[in-house]
Amino acid sequence: MNKPLILLITILTSNLVEAQFIKEKSINVQVGYGISVPYNSIDDIADDGFFAQGELVLKVKSWVEFRPYTGFILTNSNGKDLDDNPTEEKAISKAILLGGKVRVRAPIPWVAPYVEIGLGTSIGKFETLTAFDNIDKSGVIFHIPFAFGLELGKNNNVDLGLAYYFQPSAEQFVGAFALGITFPLNDK
Repeated sequence: MNKPLILLITILTSNLVEAQFIKEKSINVQVGYGISVPYNSIDDIADDGFFAQGELVLKVKSWVEFRPYTGFILTNSNGKDLDDNPTEEKAISKAILLGGKVRVRAPIPWVAPYVEIGLGTSIGKFETLTAFDNIDKSGVIFHIPFAFGLELGKNNNVDLGLAYYFQPSAEQFVGAFALGITFPLNDK
C-alpha cells in the first residue's frame, strides 16, 4: 500500500519542482535554404528546397545549452548536377525533424561561435537514387544533427549557421543555411 501512495505523491508533486540547473529559457526560430545530398554520388548532386525549425533553448551555463527541436525539410530534384548537367541521380527528403541537441558556445557578446550535436528522428519520405544506392523509404528513421555557426548581436539573439542531419538508413544527409532569431521566455 505504501508503494502506490509514494508513487502517487511523487507524480503529483513532480510538476511543482523546477530544474535548478536551467538558468534561462527561450525559443529559437530558424528558416533557411535546405539541401539534401547522397553519401555516394558520381554526378555530385545536391537537391535543394526549404528548411524551418523551432527550438526550446534551455541555458545551463553561459557556454552550454540543451535544445529540443522540431522542424521540417522539403527538397526536390531538378534533374541536374552541380555543374548544371542532366542527371538521373537524386536525393529527396520531405520530412519532419524531431530530437534534441547540445550547443557549446563561446560566451562572447556580439559574435559568439558555436557547435552542436545531438540525436533525433526524421518522419517522412526519403529517396536516394545514385549509381550505388536505390533507396525509397517512407516512415521513421533516426538522424544525427550537427551544426555550427555564429550567434550575433549584443545578446546573441540572431543565429547564422549551417545545420546538417545525417540520415544513415537513407544514405543521405539534409542540411540548411539558416537564419534564426531567439525570443526569451519570461517566467513571471
